[in-house]
Amino acid sequence: MLIQIEPTSDIPIYTQLSNQLIELIARSQLKGGDVLPSVRSLASDLGVNMHTVNKSYHKLERKGIIRIVPKSGAIINPHIRDGISSEHRLRIVEELKTVIAEAIVLGMNTEEIQQLASSILSDIKEE
Repeated sequence: MLIQIEPTSDIPIYTQLSNQLIELIARSQLKGGDVLPSVRSLASDLGVNMHTVNKSYHKLERKGIIRIVPKSGAIINPHIRDGISSEHRLRIVEELKTVIAEAIVLGMNTEEIQQLASSILSDIKEE
């Protein structure tokens, strides 16, 4: 599992970690039922604070992507690809709306946004 943290990034480290774990799952490099490293172990490997990893794991748990089992660790939700709940769909729509609106405000046109989305989808699906 390759995770790279950019300490100088404007993106908080816990968000970088969450985003990279989501991408690894999307690329099928992590699958439902896989066990994630312990908070202590991953924090040590990445050279970050344990609370940072813990915050990332809890963020992923709230999204339904992982399950935290007390005293056993965290696992990728075994039902992760069984279908999306209406609650999760609404959250994703809201997040996408915000990102698309920001892209428009910063000068991207519809075609550029669609090409970028297609490129990202292709990139994730290829691996």
